[in-house]
Amino acid sequence: MMRLEDLFQRARYFSAKAEPNDHHAALNAMFEIAEIASRADLKSDLLQELERQRQLLSALRENPQVATETLDEFLSDIVTAATDLHAQSGRIGQHLRDNEWLMIIKQRMGIPGGVCEFDLPSYHFWLNREAQAKQRDLQAWLAPFLPIDEALGIVLRVLRDSGRSSRQVAYNGLFQLMLTATKVAQLLRITVARDLPYVPEISANRYALNIRFVGFDISDRPKQIEQDVEFDLTFCNL
Repeated sequence: MMRLEDLFQRARYFSAKAEPNDHHAALNAMFEIAEIASRADLKSDLLQELERQRQLLSALRENPQVATETLDEFLSDIVTAATDLHAQSGRIGQHLRDNEWLMIIKQRMGIPGGVCEFDLPSYHFWLNREAQAKQRDLQAWLAPFLPIDEALGIVLRVLRDSGRSSRQVAYNGLFQLMLTATKVAQLLRITVARDLPYVPEISANRYALNIRFVGFDISDRPKQIEQDVEFDLTFCNL
């Protein structure tokens, strides 16, 4: 879901731009969305999770500490997303696969330099049409994917907001934590100060969590830093 989220952001961003290279990037992102979203269990998994969250959140209506208006608005978003997703028929992304012209482009994209103007003159012609015409085409190709985008956005929002963060310290750049039954997570969130030039590398299994902070250096192999690093750690579960 997080890979799809990234690809949808990329597709929307480049579709709204005006240059040929932007629209090439948008179309490439859609091809990747089609590959990932075509998994047979993705739609059913999203529908099951949306229904589970609807039932869990509906039970909170009687809680006086819950803002009813906000809750009802979010429940409405869940119902809309589930309805739109359920209305989709056939394999996700089939509208792209049924377009022979797009499939030729997709095949050539897998070849380094395979979409040069002398390889695909019709694609070069399309890329150099007026921006508004291409944007209409891109929006039409992206539209059938949007119920997936809407549904996974809700699920990831619930997942990310599910945990409580705790302040931790990685001494000499290393943090280790033994895991228990209360520390099981589907997602870990690590928050550090924006101005710190460190990158967390994470490894985990059912028994332990290890976070190693390495210095950011594009010219050399990353090395663990020797400074203490404060960060926020959140265990998230649906």
